[in-house]
Amino acid sequence: MVKLGVNIDHVATVRQARGISEPDPVNAAVLAELGGADGITVHLREDHRHIQERDVRLLQETIKTRLNLELALAPEILDFALQIKPYAATFVPEKREELTTEGGLDVIGHRLKLEPVVKKFQDAGIVVSLFIDPDLDQIEAAASIGAQFIEIHTGRYCDAQSEDDLKKEFSLIDLACITASNLGLRINAGHGLNYRNVIPIANLPGLEELNIGHSIIGHAIFVGLERAVREMKALLP
Repeated sequence: MVKLGVNIDHVATVRQARGISEPDPVNAAVLAELGGADGITVHLREDHRHIQERDVRLLQETIKTRLNLELALAPEILDFALQIKPYAATFVPEKREELTTEGGLDVIGHRLKLEPVVKKFQDAGIVVSLFIDPDLDQIEAAASIGAQFIEIHTGRYCDAQSEDDLKKEFSLIDLACITASNLGLRINAGHGLNYRNVIPIANLPGLEELNIGHSIIGHAIFVGLERAVREMKALLP
């Protein structure tokens, strides 16, 4: 069965909009787990625009599933992650001006910096995943530096405006899954997935987990978070 990691960043986005203490993403994590989430994902950004260090600490102490911490190669964030020791660390690119993560990590371009970090995190007992585009060269680079997982960026598939573009992007993700499996990598995927487009991705070969946030949190406004998670979970094979 494909696992579901629920990203709760946008619960913190609502909280930070008012600069107060609610809604609390830790409470959201509890409800997500009650709805069947197999893990909780948060992105601790350098600018702390949503998730705060306090959130990560409490989540690590309280959730019953697994904490997946998304992070960039920023020294202070790396040091914090090594102190907290989440179940998994997913390395992502990050730009302060972006609304959300806009593409995959350039593993080839950042290899010299990334490779020792991967080893350091693995030596600390943290599972390492690299968030990358469905690009075969980047997948090969991820395997060569010893990452255990990749998370395939599904954004272009989700944003496709025509049937031809949709088929093209899906084919790239399909080939990426096959290539990654052949290289011994384990495979997650995410970004932009929703209740309408998730089923084809969820049925790809070798896929272990989907990380989904915005669409679940948006749906939860109308039906509640526990039900929103349960409905997404029901779509996964």
